[in-house]
Amino acid sequence: MSLRERKTAKKKEDILRMSVSVLSEKGYDGTTMEEIASKLLMTKGSVYYYFKDKQDLLYQSHVMLLERSIENVEGVRHQELPVKAKLRRAMIVHIEYILVERSGFEMMIKPEQYFSSPQIETIFQLRDDYGICFDQLILEGIEADVFGSVDIKIVRNIILGAMNWVTQWYSDDGKKDKTEIAEDIADYLLHILIKT
Repeated sequence: MSLRERKTAKKKEDILRMSVSVLSEKGYDGTTMEEIASKLLMTKGSVYYYFKDKQDLLYQSHVMLLERSIENVEGVRHQELPVKAKLRRAMIVHIEYILVERSGFEMMIKPEQYFSSPQIETIFQLRDDYGICFDQLILEGIEADVFGSVDIKIVRNIILGAMNWVTQWYSDDGKKDKTEIAEDIADYLLHILIKT
């Protein structure tokens, strides 16, 4: 990727992050492209240079967050760690990332409200791909006889559901920071899998 392409990608990512924050705060229907542009200190035309409309902006933000989530967990999956430590690390990375990108993840709850069928297919495929990252870690632990024999899909969905719900109750003003909360949650969730 050339320097110009990297700058464009970085600018686009910055716009997506700020836009999602505005959309989350005011609601999708209550936010205009003018307000997004104003918050970004850009002209509306400059935002339209990168995105065709508000829906495209929201869609691309979903894709960006899901692709980055996959990259994060794949990075952990390829580390030379014992499988229990690897799954724990993947959980921590997941929780920290969704708390950093909280606004975007909170807007992902019902994509069918905003997107076309092909877009929904892409989002659901990315979600499935992400789930498979955790499936592979769980399977690795079962095969290593570290985790008990479980229904991988059910357990993965329990784990992801519990981790994703943290956006609904975590407060930056609480006693523990993001990393401490992520570590605690990961430790509790691992008990579902550890062979006794």
